[in-house]
Amino acid sequence: MRKLIIISLLAICQLCVYAQERQVSWDRYSLMIDGKRVVPVMGEIHYSRLPETEWKTEIQKMKEGGVTIIATYIFWNHVEETEGIFNWSGQRNLRHFIELCQEQDIPVVLRLGPFCHGEVRNGGIPDWLFNKECKMRTEDKTFLFYVERLYRQIFTQVQGLQWKDGGPVIACQFDNEYRGHGSYLMSLKKIAQNIGYELPFYTRTGWPELRTPVPFGEMLPLYGDYADGFWDKEIKEGAGNYWKAFHFKAFRSSTAIGTDLLGKQEEKIGKGDEDYPYFTCELGGGMVTSYHRRVYMYPLDALSMAVVKLGSGSNLLGYYMYHGGTNPEGITTLNETQRTLGTANNDMPVKSYEFQAPLGEFGQINPTYYTLRPLHLFMQDFGEWLAPMEAFFPCADKEAVKHDDSYLRWSYRTDGKSGFVFVNNYERFANLTPKKNVQFDVCGIQFPSKPITIPASCVAIFPVNVEGITYATAQLIAKRDGKIYLMQVKGVPTEMKIGRKIFKNLKPKGLLKPVYENIYLLSEEEAQHLFLEKQQEPTLEDVKFNKIADTGTQRQIVKGPAKVAEAPSDDDFRQAAVYQIDVPTNGKGLMEIHYQGDCARLYANGKLIADNFYNGRCFYYGLWRLPEGVQKLELRILPMQNNVPIYFPKEADTTIGERVVAMKHIIYP
Repeated sequence: MRKLIIISLLAICQLCVYAQERQVSWDRYSLMIDGKRVVPVMGEIHYSRLPETEWKTEIQKMKEGGVTIIATYIFWNHVEETEGIFNWSGQRNLRHFIELCQEQDIPVVLRLGPFCHGEVRNGGIPDWLFNKECKMRTEDKTFLFYVERLYRQIFTQVQGLQWKDGGPVIACQFDNEYRGHGSYLMSLKKIAQNIGYELPFYTRTGWPELRTPVPFGEMLPLYGDYADGFWDKEIKEGAGNYWKAFHFKAFRSSTAIGTDLLGKQEEKIGKGDEDYPYFTCELGGGMVTSYHRRVYMYPLDALSMAVVKLGSGSNLLGYYMYHGGTNPEGITTLNETQRTLGTANNDMPVKSYEFQAPLGEFGQINPTYYTLRPLHLFMQDFGEWLAPMEAFFPCADKEAVKHDDSYLRWSYRTDGKSGFVFVNNYERFANLTPKKNVQFDVCGIQFPSKPITIPASCVAIFPVNVEGITYATAQLIAKRDGKIYLMQVKGVPTEMKIGRKIFKNLKPKGLLKPVYENIYLLSEEEAQHLFLEKQQEPTLEDVKFNKIADTGTQRQIVKGPAKVAEAPSDDDFRQAAVYQIDVPTNGKGLMEIHYQGDCARLYANGKLIADNFYNGRCFYYGLWRLPEGVQKLELRILPMQNNVPIYFPKEADTTIGERVVAMKHIIYP
């Protein structure tokens, strides 16, 4: 049977699709699945940037991290690099990836393009299309002809796996970071629907503002924010407007995303967009490094932005990226550079798309994974409470100012009876100080009983009249099997009121003993690992290496056509210092290369397999990806130079020259 689609464009717009008794709808507050409001966690992973053999394990890790929807770009030049020849095999096998998501019961949002960006060559548009004398990303008939061919090919991978068929594909996004006329996006949607795409909802990026809108209800605008940006042309710490992401605000969009492409952006939102639910598709789970800007990210960057977004009214957190990746082999290199035909603004690593995200390029679990996890559990278990609550901003009379430390940043969401207080005393590079004499007043309840101090870098959510708890200065995490779990917030005395009883200075008692009836108070570490099986610790061994060639004649680092420092060429690396690495006998683990220098490349049998722009972190490589029989690797390092037009974070050693500090082999049980 065909699905019944009902579209109501009243004050509250709903779109309902019935698929094997699974109903998906949305209104101005949230998504609803089978009538239940949900606040999803969407994590971005690029299937074609990971070997097919790793997909199942990595999807499982994402689910265990609290991800409830997976988003992925479909890069056009990954599947049709040569005109008319589509490659859906191996790590380009989209259908298999979607089927694995279905096995894990995780819905999928496909970001169809044709332009994706994603720091891919030409934003994913194949080189050959630039020779067709058509205008890209417009309603040019020639361009749309090839887009339709692409969409038809993607549909061969999707057919039978749409939500209406009982599959996981719940939505798709058209184009990306588009600022032209809404009619172009509607043309893309019409092409897709004529082919057979029939999904509960469709999306577009909500930035920048469109010149002309799309009709209301046709596409949900999704927003984003980042703590820092590799694309900024300034080479100083704290450049750009990223500090705004750490202030609670009603304004949904960002003025800091993609300034290299979009230029200066005003705090302006499209007419009617606030009648949609407030969702994000690009909340920075980390940040990749460009050659000219080597940003270094911290776990609190992502957590703080996420809590600020929830506290500002968002009901879907979409992380870009949640999982790093590696560019696949192609006829050309598939990375964005200043000299490619499209998005020619930044030189990116040839292979690596290590995003400092919760899950790294090789699936390594980074600290951000655990830092975010209690928040994700909260969204799963208490999203139905949170979703219909309006956001209020007690500090709205204070103008947001960079590094302002004069007051505590907080907001609350409430339905009039229950609520959640959102606290953020963190801003990247700001070193905010503790805030004294703090009490909150929400739903007519003032708490805690006496003023407290909110410590520096505190990011927390406190419940008010939720699950029988009048208030608590601990963070609500989960409710499972009748048990309620809270996390103690570091530096904040835990006080909880239930009925007329006030419990002060509560201490975590773990999972074995409740602090009151069915309520368990956990430490931060216990909350981060709640419901996870305990893993054995990996073993660590040294890797043997020796230097076999010194640095040769060095190039002068100059600015390229985009007026930022230009990355070295293959010829430049022929002048690099060379280290030979002995592949460990048990060469199936993760190799850590601790080095200092400008940048490095790793080769196997003379073939480039990994690269790294140094920012103070180590250089990883998953040895299980090596071809059989490889016993030696070659590491080439270009030295750090003086007075170069490159931003290095304080964590980077900018001593002139290069060196390998250590190499380690991490062996997982």
